[in-house]
Amino acid sequence: MNISLNTTSLNRRRFLGVLGIGASVSALTACGISGETAFGTGTQGGPIIVGSADFPESQIIAEIYAAALNQRGISAETRPAIGAREAYIGALQEGSVGVVPDYSGNLLLYFDAQSTAVTAEEIIAALPQALGETLAALKPSTAENKDSMVITSQTAQKLGLRSLDNLSEHNRQLVLGAPPEFAERGYGLPGLEKNYGFTPQSFEPINDGGGPLTVKALLDDQVQIADLFSTDPAIIANDLVVLEDPKNNFLPQQVLPVINGELVSYAAAQVLNEVSAVLTTEDLIALNTRVSGEEKANPATAAQDWVAEKL
Repeated sequence: MNISLNTTSLNRRRFLGVLGIGASVSALTACGISGETAFGTGTQGGPIIVGSADFPESQIIAEIYAAALNQRGISAETRPAIGAREAYIGALQEGSVGVVPDYSGNLLLYFDAQSTAVTAEEIIAALPQALGETLAALKPSTAENKDSMVITSQTAQKLGLRSLDNLSEHNRQLVLGAPPEFAERGYGLPGLEKNYGFTPQSFEPINDGGGPLTVKALLDDQVQIADLFSTDPAIIANDLVVLEDPKNNFLPQQVLPVINGELVSYAAAQVLNEVSAVLTTEDLIALNTRVSGEEKANPATAAQDWVAEKL
């Protein structure tokens, strides 16, 4: 098979899609595509720059990607804390970074706000077209960090609650605490009412993004149900219960590498896919605990330890 490195945009999307489901570099080189060069200029002899959003978990994952690449002999450096999605996607598009970690559901909605994809499989299938010609999402991990409705174990036992499906049985009985925007977001109060027929007794806006103030309000019974991120170490530390979401009110948010296809080689993409193949939600919780808990480990240290153990 003779495929030129100067592939068309269509071929570029096709081969990035192949990488996204974990094709091996040897299979690609068998088709005449170099494992050292991507779809054009490659890394231009310099290291791959791995960027991150401005919060600890994203920085940890970026450090994992860089450590894994360096372990396999592919030079990589990190550019942490770029900012919100608009900032780090912009950096990826302009080529100042080559890779960023992201979350599947929110990534899709950023590029296609009208998407109707709700399952993990639908979201991954929709991403190639949404991302366009230059960017691509590689293989998703099972690791996931999503908004979750959380209650104390005491409330779960008292009310027999394990799923959002049962919330309507307790309409106007529970105070819900969440960031202020939760009142209007599609997955927030409108989504809970639409998908589960649930209306809280009242809504308590807590402006710390599901942080320690939200956890304290829940533990102090100021609120009985709260919006926390699913990898928050406080969930395990306080024996909190995450309510099941069978109707996917909260979109799946699988962690995956997003690359600029001009800057990342096939060999590098394969390494990133190997990371995704073993990264789990439990890993994220443990890493977040190391970095944000009492140890206060440096994200790079925690990431290097993970890579040494897992890869």
